[in-house]
Amino acid sequence: MSYENLIVEIENRIAVVTLNRPQALNALNKGLLDDLSAFFDEAKTNDDIRVVILTGAGEKSFVAGADIKEFASFNAEEGQQLAGKGQERVFNKVENFSKPVIAAVNGFALGGGLELAMAAHFRIASTNAKLGLPEVTLGLIPGYGGTQRLPKLIGKGRAMQAIMTADMFTAEKAEQIGLVNEVVEQVDLLNRAKEIAGKITRNSSIAIAQAINAINASDKENGFAIEIESFGNLFEEEDFKEGTTAFVEKRKPNFK
Repeated sequence: MSYENLIVEIENRIAVVTLNRPQALNALNKGLLDDLSAFFDEAKTNDDIRVVILTGAGEKSFVAGADIKEFASFNAEEGQQLAGKGQERVFNKVENFSKPVIAAVNGFALGGGLELAMAAHFRIASTNAKLGLPEVTLGLIPGYGGTQRLPKLIGKGRAMQAIMTADMFTAEKAEQIGLVNEVVEQVDLLNRAKEIAGKITRNSSIAIAQAINAINASDKENGFAIEIESFGNLFEEEDFKEGTTAFVEKRKPNFK
């Protein structure tokens, strides 16, 4: 796994993926999006990876937004293709990834950066994090799922205000309203994300994959049906047999 714009380190079945364009505050350009898409395609079948942690290089920024220079001259059709392909190839792929994705948000997470963090399954932030969707200051709206994911996390009214004003949330405020799960000192950010990831790796990976699928369907009409189907399917898996046997035998399960 070698990428121009990513640093990937795999240890203890945890992949730490560092978005590595610090000279541009890790802004999302075509190359970085291509690398992210390729990484998730490869990680899907890599048995050495059970959990993914996304973070940004340097202390200033997770992702400071999209690289505006790349699309400043686009027309309507090109703009729709930019948003559509980006969501399909990266943001939706992250949200629906069968292995847990944790965003470790350090510094700025603005525009596409916050949209990437929201696509992850949950978020841990450092105390210096600043999160927001400032697209209206460019005469745009969020195009990588921001108008859809932000209301689900913080409520419609707060999302309306945040997008219309382009205001940024502090890490403390983001935790209060449920945009991030917890806030830690920046020096502790990766260690805390790895601690959580380590707990996840000890549980049934196939059950977690089904949980991701069911939780993502929670706002759909067939959400309950997907949960019921997923629940039943797991009865056929070896992890279920191991988990219940370990419970009866009063030992920790050894999931393969």
